[in-house]
Amino acid sequence: MFSQPTRKRFGQHWLTSPTVLQAIVAAAAITAEDGVLEIGPGTGALTQALLPLARVVIAVEIDRDLGRQLRQQFAPYDNFKLVEADILSLDLATLGSDQGLPLGLPNKVVANIPYYITGPILEKLLGTMARPNPQPYASIVLLVQQEVAERLCAQPGSRAFGALSVRVQYLADCERICPVPAQAFRPPPKVDSAVVRLTPRPSAILAQDPAALDQLVKLGFASKRKMLRNNLKGVIDREQLTTLMAELDIAATARAEDLSVAHWVALSNRLGPRASPNP
Repeated sequence: MFSQPTRKRFGQHWLTSPTVLQAIVAAAAITAEDGVLEIGPGTGALTQALLPLARVVIAVEIDRDLGRQLRQQFAPYDNFKLVEADILSLDLATLGSDQGLPLGLPNKVVANIPYYITGPILEKLLGTMARPNPQPYASIVLLVQQEVAERLCAQPGSRAFGALSVRVQYLADCERICPVPAQAFRPPPKVDSAVVRLTPRPSAILAQDPAALDQLVKLGFASKRKMLRNNLKGVIDREQLTTLMAELDIAATARAEDLSVAHWVALSNRLGPRASPNP
């Protein structure tokens, strides 16, 4: 790993803890059959650990100064491919062929991502409830802000459970791998972090109208301190909603965070067109 000053505009913090690097690689369970997409390789610490294990590592780096050094550092590896671009502007479905890579598309993601674009990156990798990624990854291992990790993996009924939890858990299983203190980075960020693993899979209960489900979740969590029947009063009459909630085994006094993903899908399916953003 080479030494390189960080750039604030790219949200750069170099991970320097060997223990955390090992935990990330172990969570990804890379084999010689796997192609890995690494977002923001930075100074190459994680890349160095991945290359001996993977069929190919496609590293996407926006910082061109880092790009030049990464090319030199990993020139001896024929399974290393650097793409100098903004990850959010890339068509990931054609990433390999667009870059002239004969080793095929990546099937796993392993990355220490910039925290300021965590949401857009998650959507890029998973898709949305209405439009899931048609070529889902086998696994996605990310180092994210601790607060985001808590929200991603939160259980219904907890304070951290919110709209992001529902949207991500509709598309994938999520588990926290390990905490990462700020001191594991150079320079240390202002917050602690955590490693999470997302495993994309079809939802156990499919939404009949995923766009309507997304809108319903947005409305339901608009005011988390209010009961759900108050947040959804513009969608359905309160008495009708109370009856419907009872039929779905949802307490009349429930708030949005009390509903499981399955509850949200069932409620959306029963409401039908009324939950649509364009009824």
